[in-house]
Amino acid sequence: MSRAGASLPGSPPPKGAPPGGRRAVVVWGTGVSVYFVAVIFRTSLGVAGLDAADRFHVGASALSTFSILQLLVYAGMQIPVGLLVDRLGTKKMLIIGAVLFTGGQLGFAFSPSYGTALASRALLGCGDAMTFISVLRLGTRWFPARRGPLVAQLAGLAGMAGNLVSTLVLARLLHGVGWTPAFAGSALAGAVVLVLVFLFLKDHPEGHEPEPFPHHGAAYVRKQIAASWREPGTRLGLWVHFTTQFPAMVFLLLWGLPFLVQAQGLSRATAGELLTLVVLSNMVIGLVYGQIVARHHAARLPLALGTVAATTVVWAATLVYPADHAPMWLLVVLCVVLGACGPASMIGFDFARPANPPERQGTASGITNMGGFVASMTTLFLVGVLLDATGDNYAVAFSCVFVLQALGVSQILRLRGRAVRRERERLVASRVETVHVPA
Repeated sequence: MSRAGASLPGSPPPKGAPPGGRRAVVVWGTGVSVYFVAVIFRTSLGVAGLDAADRFHVGASALSTFSILQLLVYAGMQIPVGLLVDRLGTKKMLIIGAVLFTGGQLGFAFSPSYGTALASRALLGCGDAMTFISVLRLGTRWFPARRGPLVAQLAGLAGMAGNLVSTLVLARLLHGVGWTPAFAGSALAGAVVLVLVFLFLKDHPEGHEPEPFPHHGAAYVRKQIAASWREPGTRLGLWVHFTTQFPAMVFLLLWGLPFLVQAQGLSRATAGELLTLVVLSNMVIGLVYGQIVARHHAARLPLALGTVAATTVVWAATLVYPADHAPMWLLVVLCVVLGACGPASMIGFDFARPANPPERQGTASGITNMGGFVASMTTLFLVGVLLDATGDNYAVAFSCVFVLQALGVSQILRLRGRAVRRERERLVASRVETVHVPA
């Protein structure tokens, strides 16, 4: 059977496919716990943006630099991390990642100046970059391919649970015990998951060791990246991720709270509840999208493009509402719709996964994962610059969202035909080969 075709939902499972089961859930859950904590640390600035501006005496542009630098490091690390996951395995990468993001969170807690705080967020972003791709790789090693879409959505769900903890728990700690105790105390979670990885995580089930694959330095790196990029499915996955993820990421990571408080006149408590609604909506929609994609593979693009369309319409309605503040019902609808962005972005991996053989899964996932974070980083920067240039006019600042969405949709429409045809050819070839394989 074709190894690339083995990943396609609907195709026969390859001989020796991972069995799944209780042991797989424990191991995979251990990896997911690292990602869960990484997201808590990543999104902690989202509930502390106004406090950070006061603590370090900075304006909107400088404040956005925190998240931009963090995402710049994250996005820049995706392909190197993908290559390293393919080469070193999941356990080593998650250990390194946990050490780095825990150190970054501790550094942020004790930073006396803007410069040291920036360095701490960069270190955090470096460690965070190593988690999600590792968890995706862990899922492909421990669960059958047909479970791929649901397992990926559940991993994203765990990330949103981390966002929920940051929104509910860390925000209260921050305003209850202060900056340093809140951030330093949260860093203890990094030490806990590091111990769990040492004790419980294993790269693959016994008897399912990956085939040896030679690594030849720079030549190997170039070959892996070039082979992954040549696949239309990898590029389509990147643009799906690019177009769907960033509106919610920007809202939750930094600008949602200031927008709701300063532009919409809400209290911090009410704004926090709306941010929580985004996270809860994400968790519910993630389960729904995962089930739909696992059962109906053709639903991937309609779900992704439908999410983009809904986000565009509701954002536009909120920003141009003919009053000083949008009504609460519209803000609620906005937050519910933004909750679909994360699950829609996970669909990008469902295009990249079947387009690449097992030894390229980490590299392909890294390329795909760059999309949404490059878009988020660009939007964070543009919003900060436009806010400073327009005197905090959020309607103008957030209009850059529509420009990036238009770019992404144009690329999705350009690539979809080639990617779908290539995937169909792989599926047919794998079925033909399976018929001719002797029992």
